[in-house]
Amino acid sequence: METALAVAPELGMAPACRALGVSRATAYRHRSPKAMSERPPRARPALALSDAERAAVLAELHAERFVDRSPAQVYATLLDEGTYLASERTMYRILAERGESGERRDQLRHPAYARPELLATAPNQLWSWDITKLKGPVTWSWFYLYVLLDVFSRYVTGWLLAARESGILADRLIAETVEKEGVTSGLTIHADRGPSMTSKPVAYLLADLGITKSHSRPHVSDDNPFSEAQFKTLKYHPGFPPRFGSIEDARAFCRTFFGWYNGEHRHSGIGLLTPEVVHRGRGEEVRAARQAVLADAYTAHPERFVNKRPEPPPLPTAVWINPPKEPPSSQ
Repeated sequence: METALAVAPELGMAPACRALGVSRATAYRHRSPKAMSERPPRARPALALSDAERAAVLAELHAERFVDRSPAQVYATLLDEGTYLASERTMYRILAERGESGERRDQLRHPAYARPELLATAPNQLWSWDITKLKGPVTWSWFYLYVLLDVFSRYVTGWLLAARESGILADRLIAETVEKEGVTSGLTIHADRGPSMTSKPVAYLLADLGITKSHSRPHVSDDNPFSEAQFKTLKYHPGFPPRFGSIEDARAFCRTFFGWYNGEHRHSGIGLLTPEVVHRGRGEEVRAARQAVLADAYTAHPERFVNKRPEPPPLPTAVWINPPKEPPSSQ
């Protein structure tokens, strides 16, 4: 800028600013600066409200009947009463000048729900559970499938099919499954905020058994991903029917499906092992057998494995529901 002002008398202000890549308007201000104190105060527009009128508007906005209403509500109410003090926008402007333009309505304040961050490093440390509906024989008839899933192994530890959703039935399922699995401590059970999941029978049972309960945040489906994924596997199974003829038919299907899911289904999230293998602690054994098969294949035809020796998929070591977020980079 100093260079532009120095050469401007010889070259002209416009060419000098253009050559140096500076703003001509800024150069003019630098050449003849005018102190802010010397500038005349801005005259009030002729259409602006007087001080008395602004005070009247503010008093109305602060009135007891309007103190928790938005300017739009105040404006409309006054019009219905045959009174016009100012436009809605002017009311907002007067409030903004006083730092009062935030939410004025009296509303329910919802609590801030924490993001659940749950870790499992072995079976029977973290279970998730949920309820899904299966279509019955006629329109608007449903059966309710309760499923308990071990997050680390993806093993379905327990399930129940009923004609209704009930906290008492959920209580019974959880109690029987905990006893069957021999869990005595260190278990967390995660669920969404459905009525059965937050029911008193379930809450009392978990407290009696020393089980930690965890819930998803409201309206956040990603907080219970493992149960949702298991239900997708169920409903996209080739044998899943459009409707079940009776609750007995549905139970028969579920017995077959969960036997297949636990004992035969190779799950991509657990190294292509079955949930039963991982849940019963035989993952390393099966992986070692797979490694032996791959080693023989490599010995027979090493040229077919260009990059490296083949290895079976790794076993899971830690499974998270919502892993902790990494702190932002300092750069």
